[in-house]
Amino acid sequence: MAGTTDRLTGLRRVGIDEISYRKGQRYILRVVDHDTGRQVWAGEGGANQGTLLAFFKALGWKRARQLTHVTSDGAEWIHTIVKAKAKRAKLCMDPFHVVQWATKAIDAIRRRVQGDLTRAGRPEQAKSLKGSRWALLKDIHELDAGQKATLAGIQRDNRILYRAYLLKEQLRYVFAAATPSRAKSLLAGWLAWVKRSKIPEFVAVTTTVEKMRDLMQEVRLSLPPRTALSRAGRPWVACEQSRKLQRPLSGRIFCRA
Repeated sequence: MAGTTDRLTGLRRVGIDEISYRKGQRYILRVVDHDTGRQVWAGEGGANQGTLLAFFKALGWKRARQLTHVTSDGAEWIHTIVKAKAKRAKLCMDPFHVVQWATKAIDAIRRRVQGDLTRAGRPEQAKSLKGSRWALLKDIHELDAGQKATLAGIQRDNRILYRAYLLKEQLRYVFAAATPSRAKSLLAGWLAWVKRSKIPEFVAVTTTVEKMRDLMQEVRLSLPPRTALSRAGRPWVACEQSRKLQRPLSGRIFCRA
């Protein structure tokens, strides 16, 4: 059709993610252009290989060869397709999903602690944690007065849960480091802290994070705000064996060959 813009033209660095609709019962796989921050493609077939293959079919093999970086949540099925269809692209993991592992861990710890308190005959303390979920999951700078009070109560009464909260927040600060060397140092410190804490839910997170700790070299890449965790400060983008690209800094991701 005359005047129609082909959004798949000129793609170099893209993000692949899924969003839910109908109260989480169905999923759309979407592709975002990191250079413009715009969504360029969406498939309603669900978050699976078939839907992703439909994107690459629409993109075509010539344009797929031009992709340099592909970010995702680390799902192997995405990596398998990207390796086959865009062999020159670096596979990357954005900070949103790395921190999401920590938020899932702290949610699991909250439920475990709640159960432990109930079984120990302390139902009132267990009940007090029921409304603490968002106080524990939200960015510390986004807490309202009530959530700050809830967090102060957790600090006073529940050392394990509060330590888990600090571990989650410290992982955010890894992505706010001004330099790659500083980020590596913070990440090493975070991993050591988790091991000393012996909190099983976070120890499990380190298994995945440790696989990426040697993949951090600086490369400049423009990412949309949600993916870049732009509130974290001065983030950068980390990729393995990549040249510095002349783009404004706005996010950090982990990449692997």
